[in-house]
Amino acid sequence: MADITIIGAGSWGIALATVLSKNGHNVTIWSIVKSEIEMLKECHEHKDKLPGVILDDSIVFTDDILTASKDKDLFVMAVPSPYTRSTSHLFAPYIEKDKIIVNVAKGIEEDTLDTLTEIIKEEIPQAKTAVLSGPSHAEEVSRGIPTTCVVGADNKESAEYIQNLFMNEYFRVYTSPDVLGIELGGALKNVVALAAGIADGLGYGDNTKAALITRGIHEITRLGLAMGGKIESFTGLTGIGDLIVTCASMHSRNRRAGILIGQGKTMQEAMDEVKMVVEGVYSAKAAMKLAKKYNVEVPIIEQVNLILFEDKKASEALKDLMGRDKKAEATTLEWN
Repeated sequence: MADITIIGAGSWGIALATVLSKNGHNVTIWSIVKSEIEMLKECHEHKDKLPGVILDDSIVFTDDILTASKDKDLFVMAVPSPYTRSTSHLFAPYIEKDKIIVNVAKGIEEDTLDTLTEIIKEEIPQAKTAVLSGPSHAEEVSRGIPTTCVVGADNKESAEYIQNLFMNEYFRVYTSPDVLGIELGGALKNVVALAAGIADGLGYGDNTKAALITRGIHEITRLGLAMGGKIESFTGLTGIGDLIVTCASMHSRNRRAGILIGQGKTMQEAMDEVKMVVEGVYSAKAAMKLAKKYNVEVPIIEQVNLILFEDKKASEALKDLMGRDKKAEATTLEWN
């Protein structure tokens, strides 16, 4: 049994709290939003973000950092990516040396191009960091639907410790040393999922989505390898696995936002309607900056940026993607 704090009371943090509580651990959920904590205390349910999921009576809800941080074995950083740095800075004075913080959000900081675990390391240098990611909608995990994820850490001992805490009969966890690859796959797939949603909003079909998924993972892999990630991550759960589920499911806030944009709404109107942080919007500019830095061609990501930030019509963006110069699919293959 471990004492674990979930930092952030969004849908994913709540879903992971149900997993850890079911596994017999002592779980505390912290949020900076007092009204959110009061609702959870009163109802044991997040009526806005995960309605119908009733949390165990043993879970503690607090907005007090000292209560959330004292005598804990593990911290789960589950705030949306734009708030990772500020929240890490807030918790830094309270985290003891060598405590493990496992990041479960997905994104890249636009200004610094840091991944989220890199941000946590900068703000809380005394802690050990890890990442948990994969094709895992909170709506399904919270209801015990079979799900697989992967935990990445700098050392095998930390990864296996986290694996043992989370794993049960419906939540299977693998381990990997490729923290960077795991984080890049999780962040970049959100940008491609916006493109898939835009195609849906335009009324295109399965052929179009399959093309975007397939060519999207090519872009993610090219950029990820150039940055030092490993091919196994991009062909695994946090690469193609997470990309498929995010492009195909209506649980995906990125796909839902993309659909609205494809139907003619602005980026801001789409985000307002989804009513949750659309991580792909925040990662899109960072992904483009990284592509330029590492001199990697990313046409899908480029067109998403033009739609989001330069008011390019979605229909024109898809037309331009289809009309690009002729190419071979795999440049490493040779003709006889």
